[in-house]
Amino acid sequence: MKIETKQLIAAETAKSIYEAYPDLWDRFGEKGFIHTEKDNHHHLDHLETAFSMADEAIFLDYTKWLESVLRSRGVETALIIDNFNRLIAILPGKVDKEEEVFMLGCLKKANRLLGQV
Repeated sequence: MKIETKQLIAAETAKSIYEAYPDLWDRFGEKGFIHTEKDNHHHLDHLETAFSMADEAIFLDYTKWLESVLRSRGVETALIIDNFNRLIAILPGKVDKEEEVFMLGCLKKANRLLGQV
């Protein structure tokens, strides 16, 4: 994935989240918005790594770790699921088809995993 594409996806996802949950501005402010954008870069990095290794477990293990870290910082699991759903909506057409199918599958499996927490 090109860095420009990753930046576009991360920015669009963060903006979408903060528009849907304006209370996040009160809770976390500009610093939280920047972290949300950075978090989406990390999500995409892990999706890329999982794709390059053809191993969904890489992203699923990352998801488990992410959930524990964010919950310790007061971020509800539902927001992670929502974030992944936004990536599912934003990602199509922005990467090669094979990569897209793999990444969407990882995101959907991660959401199912988080729904069991």
